[in-house]
Amino acid sequence: MSLRAIKYENNSLEILDQLLLPAQSKYIQVKGVEDGWKVINKMQVRGAPAIAIVGCLSLAVELQSENFESKRQLRQDVEGKLNYLVSSRPTAVNMKIAADELIMLANKMSEDESTELQDMKSKFISTIEAMLEKDIADNKAIGDFGAREILNSVSGDSLVRILTHCNTGSLATAGYGTALGVIRRLHELKRLEHVYCTETRPYNQGARLTAYELVHDKIPATLIVDSMVAALMKHRNVSAVVVGADRVAANGDTANKIGTYQIAVLAKYHGVAFYVAAPFTSIDMKILSGDHIVIEERPDHEMTHVGEHRIAAKVSVTLDHIRKEAKLVVLVTKVPKPLNYNGRKASTSEQIERCTYRVFIENEDIRYSAQETAYAAVDRLIQVVGHARRASLARVSTANSSTGAAMAETVEETYETEVRRKVIRRSIKIEERLKTETKSRSATGRVG
Repeated sequence: MSLRAIKYENNSLEILDQLLLPAQSKYIQVKGVEDGWKVINKMQVRGAPAIAIVGCLSLAVELQSENFESKRQLRQDVEGKLNYLVSSRPTAVNMKIAADELIMLANKMSEDESTELQDMKSKFISTIEAMLEKDIADNKAIGDFGAREILNSVSGDSLVRILTHCNTGSLATAGYGTALGVIRRLHELKRLEHVYCTETRPYNQGARLTAYELVHDKIPATLIVDSMVAALMKHRNVSAVVVGADRVAANGDTANKIGTYQIAVLAKYHGVAFYVAAPFTSIDMKILSGDHIVIEERPDHEMTHVGEHRIAAKVSVTLDHIRKEAKLVVLVTKVPKPLNYNGRKASTSEQIERCTYRVFIENEDIRYSAQETAYAAVDRLIQVVGHARRASLARVSTANSSTGAAMAETVEETYETEVRRKVIRRSIKIEERLKTETKSRSATGRVG
C-alpha cells in the first residue's frame, strides 16, 4: 500500500500530520483556507509541491460550500485567499506560481460573458483537483529520467549508492516524490544498493520523514548524522547525491534545505555527482538569482527544542543568526531555455547555452565563492504516460572536478499558455542581462 500524505475524496481534504511522525500516523481535516494556511505554516505539511497542492485544495474545499452573487465577487474572493495562502511559506515558489495561474484563470473566466457563475466556480475547482494527479505524473517522470541518467554514468550493471538530504518523497509531494522519486525508481529497476539519508537538523525531516518512507517501502537505507557526510563520501563510495529544491532562480541558483550547501561542497571535493530533482513549477523565472529569493525566518525554538523539551543551553540565538544560517543558496545547474523561439521549437543545438557553477553563502560579510564556467545542454525529449513531456537535463562538468550537476524537469505540451509565453519573454530578457553581467565580471576579474 502506497504512502498517502494527502487524502482528497468527495470534496473532503485530510493531510497526514508530519509533526507527529514517525511515532503517530494521524490525519488532520482541512476544512478551508484558514486551516490550509495553518497546516502549511506550522509545517504539518511541507515540501514545495505539497504546499501548493494542499493550499489550493483548501481553497477548493471552501469554495464548495460558498455562494457568490457575481463572477466579480468570486474572482475577488479567490484572489484574496490565494495571496493569503502564499504568505504561509514564502520560500517555496510552487504556491506562488499556482496562485498566479489560478488568479489569471479567474480573471479570464470573469471577463468571459459566455461563462456562467456556476460554471466558473466548477471549472475553477476542477482545475485545482487536476493538480493532484498531474504532480504524481510529473514526479514519476522525474524519477524515471533521473534514475536512468544516474545509471548512464556508472559502468555495466553495477548497483548505486545514493545520498539524499531532507525529505522529498510522498510526504513532500502529491505522491512518489522528486529526489526520493529518483531513488524509488532506482529501487524498482533493482539497481539500488543502498540509500543514505541525513537527519537534517534542526527539524529532522530526514530522520523523521525520509527514514519513515524508506522503511515503509522496504528500501535498504541508513540514517546518518549531518556531520558524517564527509566521512561517508570518503569511505563508502557514494555514487551520487540527489536533493530537491524549494525554489530555483532564473540563472539556476537553487534554494534548498539548510545543509545542502555543505553537501554540495563536499560532493565537489570528493568528485561525487550532485543532482537536483525538481518540477518545472519550482523554477521562478521572475527572480534573477538567488540573491532575490525570499528566505523565511523560523523561530529559534526549532533549533533549541525537540517538541517541548529544551536540548540546548539558554544562550542567545537570535533570528538574525538563524536567518544567516538559513540563507544558503547553491547553484547546481542552469535552467535550459524554453523550447520556444518566436513561436517555433528550438533545435537541440540552440538549447546549448553557457552557464556558471558556483557555491556561496548568501551573506555579504561572509560571501566567498568560486565561480567556474561550464556548459549545459538539453539531453533529449521523452514520452511520458502518453503525453509529450519535456525532460531536460543540464550537465555540468568543470576543469577542476568530475562533479556533475543536473536538474530533471517535466512539462506538458500545453506549455504555450498565456502565462508561459510571458515567462518565456521575461526569461529571454533575464538571459540578456545575465550575459551582460558575466561579461562585466570577466572584464573586472571579480569572482562570485
